[in-house]
Amino acid sequence: MSVNKKRVQVTFNQSQWALIEKLRGEFGENDADIVRNIVLSWLSEKSFISSTAKKKG
Repeated sequence: MSVNKKRVQVTFNQSQWALIEKLRGEFGENDADIVRNIVLSWLSEKSFISSTAKKKG
């Protein structure tokens, strides 16, 4: 089974990146994992994930 993936490029200023760096170890070990987990956490916090799942179910 193949997994579809989408790669995106984002840019952060120095102060934004400093905040992200502070999450290393908590949200992941590499840059992509940290940013991915921040996005997923935000979506979950805003209930986008559960509301989307309910609409599809």
